[in-house]
Amino acid sequence: MAEVELLAGVLSKTGDVMEGVGADQMSLPTPCDDYDVEALIQHIVGWLRVFEANCHGRTYEADLADHPCGADPAGEFRTAAAGVIAGWEKYGFDRQVAVTGSQLPGEAVFGMTVMEYLTHGWDLAVATGQPIPFTEQEAAEALSRAEGMLLPEYRGVGMAFGEIVPVAADAPAVDRFVAFLGRDPVPTSAR
Repeated sequence: MAEVELLAGVLSKTGDVMEGVGADQMSLPTPCDDYDVEALIQHIVGWLRVFEANCHGRTYEADLADHPCGADPAGEFRTAAAGVIAGWEKYGFDRQVAVTGSQLPGEAVFGMTVMEYLTHGWDLAVATGQPIPFTEQEAAEALSRAEGMLLPEYRGVGMAFGEIVPVAADAPAVDRFVAFLGRDPVPTSAR
């Protein structure tokens, strides 16, 4: 799967999940302990704006801790997603990209974006009772990137990622992916 095609698929499916969120679901808890549905949506849109600016060589100036979405968060998300895809297509991966003040290889920032949106798209789908939309191939590629990037020192209490949750080696790729990031996979019967 081509890299930009991978990200475009993940972002499109995450946008679909956002569109499926009901107004009465905003206060529901999510698998991402720090966020209810509304806060997770704000996080998802705010960080996509950061990735969009950064992949175009710009700096995102707004405060990420306080990103209120307007009346159409899914629309905001889709606009930023189109910008992210356009940035990677135009400028490619063989470059340094700034993210929150640090210069990182473009391929690493791209991988972070894939991981971020497959994870939080999954979080949002689980929290709102929607089907998990990601394909085996998308999840397997995200897992491969995560295994190459996510170091043990980023895991544990007070860290960005939890400890790896054990799952069967033949579990669906999306289950292995979210388990690698420290989340309990949702049983297939609950999807």
